[in-house]
Amino acid sequence: QWVYNILEKKAETDRIVHENPDPSSGFVLVPDLKWNQNQLDDLYLVAVVHRREIKSLRDLTAEHLPLLRNILQEGKEAIAKRFGVPSSQLRIYLHYQPSYYHLHVHFTALGYDAPGSSVERAHLLADVIDNLATDSAFYQKRALTFPLRADEPLFKKFQEAGKV
Repeated sequence: QWVYNILEKKAETDRIVHENPDPSSGFVLVPDLKWNQNQLDDLYLVAVVHRREIKSLRDLTAEHLPLLRNILQEGKEAIAKRFGVPSSQLRIYLHYQPSYYHLHVHFTALGYDAPGSSVERAHLLADVIDNLATDSAFYQKRALTFPLRADEPLFKKFQEAGKV
């Protein structure tokens, strides 16, 4: 609901750093709730797409390249303008599995060891764009490794199926 409240301007409108209102290739860039915005060492923003049918990395195809390129370019520009952080000092990635199923992209300070920014869960946006430009169905076909905590419901399902 937090995501929809942002997209519908019911909440956090004062926190929006950038918005591209295009319904197909637009997004809203907001500070993540984990970042207190007092220092840049742990800079953490999230780009939330307007399109509701894109749930995760698995849904992406070459059709979404304009959206992903907008997020990459406009997100970097907005962060440089507002916070003075150059794109060379940003880590820009998607989680798989995501913490919520509405496509969003993380922007963190390069030196910040943000939760889920490691290779097992984070997929760099620039790599995602390159992969989709090469093969539109890349993420429908590719095996994706991801970590699970023992208390997660999905882990329990893997256990019950004898896959762990």
